[in-house]
Amino acid sequence: MLILGIESSCDETAAAVVEDACRIRSSVVASQMAHGKYGGVVPELASREHLRAIVPVVREAMSRAGREFGDLDAVAATEGPGLVGSLLVGLTFAKSLCFVHRKPLIAVNHIEGHIHAVIMEARQEGRAVEFPALALVASGGHTHLFEVAPDFRYRLLGRTRDDAAGEAFDKVAKLLGYSYPGGPVLDRLAPHGDPHGVRFTMAKMKGNPLDFSFSGIKTAVLRWVEQRGMSAEIDARRVLARGDQPVTTEQWIAVTPQATLDLIASFQHTVVSELLKRTVSAAEQISARSVIISGGVACNSGLRAAARSADFCAPVWFPSPALSTDNAAMIAAAAFPKLARGETAGWDLRAKANLVLA
Repeated sequence: MLILGIESSCDETAAAVVEDACRIRSSVVASQMAHGKYGGVVPELASREHLRAIVPVVREAMSRAGREFGDLDAVAATEGPGLVGSLLVGLTFAKSLCFVHRKPLIAVNHIEGHIHAVIMEARQEGRAVEFPALALVASGGHTHLFEVAPDFRYRLLGRTRDDAAGEAFDKVAKLLGYSYPGGPVLDRLAPHGDPHGVRFTMAKMKGNPLDFSFSGIKTAVLRWVEQRGMSAEIDARRVLARGDQPVTTEQWIAVTPQATLDLIASFQHTVVSELLKRTVSAAEQISARSVIISGGVACNSGLRAAARSADFCAPVWFPSPALSTDNAAMIAAAAFPKLARGETAGWDLRAKANLVLA
């Protein structure tokens, strides 16, 4: 069984061919670099870049897989959540392929794709994720906790009420003058600071105790910066960030005082603690037999290290870094159980910016 996956929910145009839900025959990702100078993704620019990239990316994925479109059993595409203009590019192209080559179209939830990235890699290694599983999906746009049943049905246990975890990282990095995307920059700098150097208050949630909130810590960083008059220091980093060449960790450290490094380390430590505290609690609540941590934030070295020493009631699974960020292999992998159940989409399938996984 071969499925072509197409992913275009944000600022990566991706295509991949996956065989039998576990063997990646090809995976191509075109990342958009145009957003860096704006400090975040510009939806209109993202849509235009997807239009330029979608045809060559899909062609390259098929070429690397050594297959023709006629060899495919289905085409899967992300229907949401994400930027609606970006989603439309991938969905429309997938519909066109299915119409021309008479293949079934499968609609995949982007968040579900992140969960299947872990399951697919486990199968590649001849191992199995046991169910029920507890899944934390943390990225620039999402921070959700799900119970995952053996039939790949999902129950939402908790979610962020404001900023996503990855969004908080990027916004704090932008505030401090670092280049976009800022999350990886803060992760590289955090080991050089004291994680207990700045005391942040943990969010206390009314209602659902498994929900997250990261707006408060983002505001606390802003107040810390304002109280210390750091404008000159921040301006120096912004000049460095606007350069044409990638900035090394050593260069960032050279323009970052120790007090700011302590701030970064403390910020990351607090966010990671928030994520793991609720994940451990949710896993115990559902008697999870596996814990999945996926999404772009799963690349964070602080999160991975802390998860290894956390008091989980079950084994913890992370995807490889290449499958943590947005990719199409995870979309294809998530499509296999849908194809087996006969859950195909019609030509009236629409992009859903706020699609909920259920």
